[in-house]
Amino acid sequence: MITPPQPFVHEARPMRVRFGAALDAVLADEVRRAGLRRTLVVCSPGQVGLGDRAAAALGELSAGVFAEARVHVPAETVERAVEHAARVGADGCVAVGGGSAVGLAKAVALHRGLPIVAVPTTYAGSEMTPVWGITRDGLKTTGRDSRVLPTSVVYDPELSVGLPMHVTMTSGLNAIAHAVEALYAPDANPVTSLLATEGIRAMTTSLTRIADRPVDRDARATALYGSWLCGACLGATTMSLHHKLCHALGGTLDLPHAETHAVLLPHALAYNQDAAPVARRTLAELLGSTDPALALWELARTLGAPRSLAELGMAEADIGPVAEQVVAHPYANPAPVTPEGVDGLLRAAWSGRVPGRGGR
Repeated sequence: MITPPQPFVHEARPMRVRFGAALDAVLADEVRRAGLRRTLVVCSPGQVGLGDRAAAALGELSAGVFAEARVHVPAETVERAVEHAARVGADGCVAVGGGSAVGLAKAVALHRGLPIVAVPTTYAGSEMTPVWGITRDGLKTTGRDSRVLPTSVVYDPELSVGLPMHVTMTSGLNAIAHAVEALYAPDANPVTSLLATEGIRAMTTSLTRIADRPVDRDARATALYGSWLCGACLGATTMSLHHKLCHALGGTLDLPHAETHAVLLPHALAYNQDAAPVARRTLAELLGSTDPALALWELARTLGAPRSLAELGMAEADIGPVAEQVVAHPYANPAPVTPEGVDGLLRAAWSGRVPGRGGR
């Protein structure tokens, strides 16, 4: 017997996705389709070559390359990018690279209303969301605004074939974190749960294959597909404790974004899984374990991802101030967000011990 779904709300995002196409062949067409005539290519310093390649593919539609994107989107970088976009007369942005490039393009869109065409090369999935984040004076502020949602996203699997293994694994675990939280979000619905389930399945399968064969093109394409689905979950549901912790740690301590997600994922799930029985059953089936948090912890170990916040540069003395920040302004969460619970979670994640040993 089929159980009918409970009443829910699902809002589809207005976005065009072009999957499996070659960047050089389709980028100019996507820009024209968006009605843009002079686009600024945004990338990080390490992706200048790809930024120049995108600008060449755009030809007369390019207003040049701004290669200053940084992790956590510092406010000073945003100000320079906004001024540069105005100076060159850009009517849109092409974000090429990982979450830093997409994040900076979103900040420019927030300030100037410029449409975005995104070309992601990692698996973070932020290109699928209307979520923006800007860091000023050690505090990362986030929000949602339809203006920052890319108009078009081009997924070219070939661009991720050469992605370094540590970036592959940590950005893939970052994507899984989006889908895990979507399963127990207060505004989850049957559509987002289907996306989350398929996204986790695609990502866990592909990362395991890539660990054995880094240049497996089919596995790379599947991972990019998984990142799309996981990112779509993040864009359609409310973030919870995991993302609040990552935002606090990134903004306050400038910890690396994807690596922080990878470390925190099993610990945040261990904190919440007993309070989210439906999500726990779904994850247990997907991961083949009655303890999904432990299964993700073991997966991260198998993939060679970092295991502790201490490895990422966090001092033990930082635990208390970060916990206070998180508890003072918590996101919606299935389990109560308590000072003792968050402190215990962070101490377990800081030391790298088995998840679930902290209290609430």
